[in-house]
Amino acid sequence: MPYQPNDLLSRHFEESGHDLISKVEDQLKLVSPNSQNIPIYRDMILTVLRMAQEDHNRWNAKITLQALRELEQAFRVLEKFRGRRKVTVFGSARTPIEHPLYAMARELGAALARSDLMVITGAGGGIMAAAHEGAGREHSLGFNITLPFEQHANPTVNGTSNLLPFHFFFTRKLFFVKEADALVLCPGGFGTLDEALEVLTLIQTGKSPLVPVVLLDTPGGNFWQSALDFIRNQLEENRYILPTDMKLVSLVYSAEEAVEQINQFYSNFHSSRWLKHQFVIRMNHKLSGDALEQMQASFADLCLSDHFHQHAYDGEEHDEQRFSHLARLAFTFNARNHGRLRELVDFINLPENWATAQPSAQQHSREPIHVS
Repeated sequence: MPYQPNDLLSRHFEESGHDLISKVEDQLKLVSPNSQNIPIYRDMILTVLRMAQEDHNRWNAKITLQALRELEQAFRVLEKFRGRRKVTVFGSARTPIEHPLYAMARELGAALARSDLMVITGAGGGIMAAAHEGAGREHSLGFNITLPFEQHANPTVNGTSNLLPFHFFFTRKLFFVKEADALVLCPGGFGTLDEALEVLTLIQTGKSPLVPVVLLDTPGGNFWQSALDFIRNQLEENRYILPTDMKLVSLVYSAEEAVEQINQFYSNFHSSRWLKHQFVIRMNHKLSGDALEQMQASFADLCLSDHFHQHAYDGEEHDEQRFSHLARLAFTFNARNHGRLRELVDFINLPENWATAQPSAQQHSREPIHVS
């Protein structure tokens, strides 16, 4: 959806007698004359000016400054990795080298690198160090946080431009999800469980794009199976979640299976976005007529009105023309049942439902799946 300027924010300064809006816009146009984001930057600056005008709390101002600095630095550093698919790997920093999970995480990192997928971790030890060790520096990104213990950067990313330091957990957690085209979770402590439930909540509510969420355990391990049993017995049985919400996560017992889950997800599905109240799925391969007909019947519950439309690029996505070669599937998604949306993606990814083969795109787009 196009950005809508904050009229209340503008009115605040107009009513206060401050002729700031035009001055701010003029300065921004001098700095970046060809930017389409001037209205957004203007509202960012006006927000800071309003904080300065009210000047309630020094601590609030310092939090805002630190968060803004961390965001700007991360955006700038990650720009050079734009277009590369990335997988965030979570797991315990306390996993010892001799533990079978360490070896599995190392295998996971190597398998992801072979599929040209970058590995994002918290840059610490244990599972994080193992995944980076397997992936190697060229395929590793570390989002480190300053703690008085445990969280020192591992040797793979330490001292490199592939390491981003964070002061706040919330900004760090934002990038763990924002940059991830998939997430793999190994057994761990409170932090791992926190990340697992937060990621599932974000996807379930449509605040984060639909991506593969893979739970990885050693053969015969019951860490994640016990967690899934609890979710089914307590959350699903008591109707706190929909039965289809369980489709948002999968459990595997080998590194190869984890990577296969991710590659399968992107075999036809490329990316998605909202466009004028239509949910648009970009695909590497156009769907056959029979597949579309079956989809109309099997997934009608996902549509608020009308039905699924398949079409080529029509110029509406003027901000992402690099994806103009991809086929589009558009529909009025109810924006509620993302477990069923995952089932639709699985249907799209079946080769027998493709009309003709097209070359896969190397770039991808990440837009939050939410109604704005």
